[in-house]
Amino acid sequence: MAGEQIGVAVIGTGFGQKIHIPGFQAHHRTRVVAVYHRDDAKAQAIAAQHQIPHGCSSLKELLMLPEVDAVSVATPPFLRKEMAIAALKAGKHVLLEKPTALNVEEAREIEQVAQQQQKVVGLDFEFRFVPAWQQLKAQLDAGYVGNTRLIKVDWMVPGRADPQRAWNWYARKDQGGGALGAFASHTFDYLAWLFGPVQRLSANLTTAIPQRPDPQTGELKPVDADDTCTLMLEMQDGTPCQVTISSVTYAGRGHWVEVYGDRGTLILGSDNLKDYVHGFKLWGAPAGQPLAELPISPALAFPQTYDDGRLAPFIRVVDHWVNCIDRGCADAPAIAEGVYSQWLMDLAQASHEQGMGMTVQA
Repeated sequence: MAGEQIGVAVIGTGFGQKIHIPGFQAHHRTRVVAVYHRDDAKAQAIAAQHQIPHGCSSLKELLMLPEVDAVSVATPPFLRKEMAIAALKAGKHVLLEKPTALNVEEAREIEQVAQQQQKVVGLDFEFRFVPAWQQLKAQLDAGYVGNTRLIKVDWMVPGRADPQRAWNWYARKDQGGGALGAFASHTFDYLAWLFGPVQRLSANLTTAIPQRPDPQTGELKPVDADDTCTLMLEMQDGTPCQVTISSVTYAGRGHWVEVYGDRGTLILGSDNLKDYVHGFKLWGAPAGQPLAELPISPALAFPQTYDDGRLAPFIRVVDHWVNCIDRGCADAPAIAEGVYSQWLMDLAQASHEQGMGMTVQA
């Protein structure tokens, strides 16, 4: 398949329409040949809107299309295992949104089927592909901070701060909603990428807005998914890491990663509250010196940027996935990283429920 066009079917039409469809249409090696929606009229309308040959309301019908080589799963988390495993068993490669599934057992089941079918499952962990983040990784690898003393992550945005924002699956813990799944799934992945594995964690999950209006009736319905999570982690090298994530903070400070070491400090951050990819800058300070903004290597720059900041890194995710398909090997971020992130999410849930720290077994 190396060098050939890859026919992709997109399952999930929320984030799928905003990012997946335009991302695949922008990449030179992928072509969107089908889109799935459970309502046939909507499937046909979405297909027509994006000039996609097939709009399907049957997953079986979609997977039988001969031009479908791979499937992108952008559904809510509670549907991902079913969709991914069906695609893999039909002989398709898969690109998965995060969080990987509802729990680590489901994530491992996807991994097992991918291995059995010898298919590539990629994960959309976009931050690995953002230039400022790649520059941070390069500086850390070069020893800029020396031995780490403290890692601090703050990710505070107002996306769900309005209590009138409608109730949907995101409000339901049993469907994979909440800040832990939406945000910490990324955080667990990029911490592993930047600093290595976690050996211990404790978590506190809270819900500041316990009810939201039903979009059809206006009736208030209960929210049991977290909208704020605080995490204390101990990395494998012993470095403490503090993480604060909230989706209900008016005028929150955005997304920041601070790294303090014996040779210096690195701070990566963006205060853009409307676009979680645009706006990242990197600052550094050798020991005893003031912070100064560090340049981002031109070699890391996106070849093209878009109004929606999520699109450029997603296209890089697609490029990585396509290269993995060509080579027949799933390099990070792939299903193994999705399983790891999901595992830490499960341990965070258990830590909160039991009120105790959890050891992460190697």
